[in-house]
This record gives sequence, C-alpha cells and structure tokens, in this order.
Amino acid sequence: MLFKRFEVADLAHYSYGVGCPGAGEAAIVDPERNTDRYLDWAAESELRITHVFETHIHADYASGAKDLAERAGADLVLSAYDEGELYDVEYEHRTIEHGERLDVGAVRIEAVFTPGHTPEHMAYLVYEMARTSEVPEIFLTGDFLFVGSLGRPDLLGEEAKLELAHRQYDSVRNKLAGLPDGLEIAPAHGAGSMCGAGMSGRPTSTLGFERIANPYLNPDLGEQEFVDMILSNVPPFPPYYRRMKVLNSVGPEALGRLEEPRALEPRDFQAFVETQGATVVDLRDKVAFAGVHVPNSLAVGTRGSLSTWASWLVPYDQPILLVAEDEDQLAEARRCLSRVGLDQVRGYLAGGINAWCEAGMPVEELHQISAQQLHDSVSAGRPMRVLDIRDEDEWRSGHVPGSAHIQGGELAESLAGVPEGAGPLVVMCRSGYRSTAVSSALRRKGIEGILNLTGGMLGWRAAGLPVE
Repeated sequence: MLFKRFEVADLAHYSYGVGCPGAGEAAIVDPERNTDRYLDWAAESELRITHVFETHIHADYASGAKDLAERAGADLVLSAYDEGELYDVEYEHRTIEHGERLDVGAVRIEAVFTPGHTPEHMAYLVYEMARTSEVPEIFLTGDFLFVGSLGRPDLLGEEAKLELAHRQYDSVRNKLAGLPDGLEIAPAHGAGSMCGAGMSGRPTSTLGFERIANPYLNPDLGEQEFVDMILSNVPPFPPYYRRMKVLNSVGPEALGRLEEPRALEPRDFQAFVETQGATVVDLRDKVAFAGVHVPNSLAVGTRGSLSTWASWLVPYDQPILLVAEDEDQLAEARRCLSRVGLDQVRGYLAGGINAWCEAGMPVEELHQISAQQLHDSVSAGRPMRVLDIRDEDEWRSGHVPGSAHIQGGELAESLAGVPEGAGPLVVMCRSGYRSTAVSSALRRKGIEGILNLTGGMLGWRAAGLPVE
C-alpha cells in the first residue's frame, strides 16, 4: 500500500492519497482545489485514481473533489447522511453509508459515520488486505478527531451546536470503541486550523496515544462535562465559513475554467478600482508594503498565511486586483485565493509598484513604531492605544502592559473593542505580518492614526521590555 499526505500549510490542511501498486489504483481523500498535485502523484506512482472521497462538506476551504473526480474519471464518494440537512451536496455523486466498504485494489476503505463536527461527517478506516483484513491500519478522521483535539460543533449556528456537541460525544464513545490502540490517526487538519481548538503541532498520532493525551477522549468525562468543555473551547468563528459551506454544497468551479487576470497599466488599474469598486490586494512583504503602496490596498502578502488572512479580510462580493513583485508571486496568490473561494481576480498591476510610482500615481505608507519608541512614549505620558491582534493563546503567554486584545480576523466583521481615545493606535502581532494586514484593513474602514509595531511581540521581548 502507498500512503501519501498532501499539505496546504497556510490552511493547516491535510489530504491523502491511498494506492495499491499491484492493481495500479488509488483513492484521494479530502482534496484541495489544486487538483494537479494529485494527478501528478498518481502519474509518478503509476496509479490511476479510481475513487475520490470526502469526509464532509468543508467550511474552511474550497473542495477539489468534484473537479478531481471529473478529471480522473473516478467515482466521487460522499456521505449519505446530508439529505435534509442545512447543507447538502447538490451535484452528482455516489453515496456511502456507515459500515460500507469499497476496495481500491488490495486496499479496503470502510466508512464510519461520525457526526458532531457536521451532521453528515464520515471518517474512513483503511485496511491493507495483503497484511490483514481484520485490523485497520489507518483512520482517516477528517474533522472528527484531530491530534490532541476534536472538530468544533458550531458550524451550523447557535441553535444546532448543542445537539451536534452531544452527537460528537456519541461518536467518540461509540465509534472509537473496539478500534486498536495502534491505529494511525490521519486527520484533515493540524495546528493553526480554526476547525478545532488546541490541536497538536504533530500531523499524525495513534489512537492509543490519543486515548491517553487527548482531553476529549478521557473515559471519565461525562456527557455534559464533554459538551461544556468542547463548547467553551471553540475558536472564533470565521464568517467566510458559511460561504464555503454553500460553495462546497453546489460545487466550486474548476480552476481551469476561471477567467485569467489581465495586466493593467497604472492608469487603467486606477480606473478599474474607481469604476468597478475593486479591492486591491498587495502581495509584497510587510516592509515593502509599509514603505509605499497603492492607496486603500490590503496587505496580504504571500510570505505569510495568505489563504487564511485573505479569507478573513478580502471581500467576496468585489473584483480583486493584485500588486505583486513577479509572475511567480501572482501565480502563488491565485492558488491561495482560490483555496478559499476568492475567484474574482480580474487583473494585476503591470510593472508592479515601481511602474505605479514612475507614473506619478498617488501612494500611501504605513507608519511604523519600534518597541523602544512605544515604551518611551508611554513612559513619558504620551497617549498611545495598543491593540494586540494575536490569537488567544499567544495573548495569554504574555503581552504589552495596558494593551487591548482582539483576534485579528474578528475585526473584518466588527470594530467593537478597538480602543478609543486620544493618541495613535498601535497595532501589533508576533512579528509584524498579521498586524500589517490588519492595519491595512482598519485604514480601509476609515480609522486614522495607525502605527504598526515593528517586530511585534518578538521585538518587544528582544528589547527586554516589561511583559504582562
């Protein structure tokens, strides 16, 4: 048996290829939208993709399952339990029920119905039949069981989350019972994903270790305790999740059918922004953006988590124009944006920011402040408002005294909690990437007097300044 894990780092997403070399067949589970990578792997391994499986209707990324099945001529296999739910798959596919088995050569894949994260969620046991048909070797758990955690049960809203949390408890107690401790756990996400809280940085585990170390698998945990624990630990809810659920229900457009963005000279670029209401996304690094950029643009560079931060900050109902350093950066950005359903990229700035400046077009800069300058200003009594936009765990581990805290992605929906008062608003994160992105988004919302903390919390600690 061949087993391959594919990773999309900026979404902390894992998909899998399972192959039988003897039969020349393979299955892909939970593919992302860039389906070339699976076809390339199959070709290199001399395999033909015969089956494409999904564990559930995904909320955090645009699925490539429909496109991959069509390109490979494979069976598209999805859960039979979405009928009548808030989200159900509208395109043609083959359904699979709990306990049903499909063979890919000498590899057997068995469906295990594991509702909780979503009502239709299906996980898959993998058997290497040449070794044993009695004991599964790998458990493709999707968003049911993560390394160190479980999938969040609140994707369908406040009214449904309590019932789904109880169903998650039932899945843990009943669907894992009897499975061997040595079973390899292969989840759909790792640390950094918003699909669950407290995930380990390791991409894989064993069921035996999870039974020891995963708090949700504690056998002494009662049902109500379990429900209270999982609902109290859910991460912030990304609003784009709802759009992704709809997109994956109807089936995303194949990447090869999307409109190619066109090069726009500076004045045509500006005219497109003014007449079409386009959002300008600057892909350059935080230092280059801070120095000079197209007015009112968003700083979501490719050297950070472009898919994640674009999903939070970039509007879905407007055309997108890109500012890049080179063609490779443009190509990477289109892949990252398409992973979260941002398909409306209509053009890019020909010649980049240098051409814009040489054409005499208006520019802006993002003013910076160092850690020492901030500390000295506060110590001297000058009014300064500090906004820390890191994650909750980062904030708890230590922050600038007197700073306010809002996780950065939440500011796309509401400005509630942004500290008011006199003085500049200093935005900070760990190192400066996220704070640059959020600063650019806040300026688009009309907030003035923003300073970006150079080096973020790393710079503050390196300067030996006090931490609360």
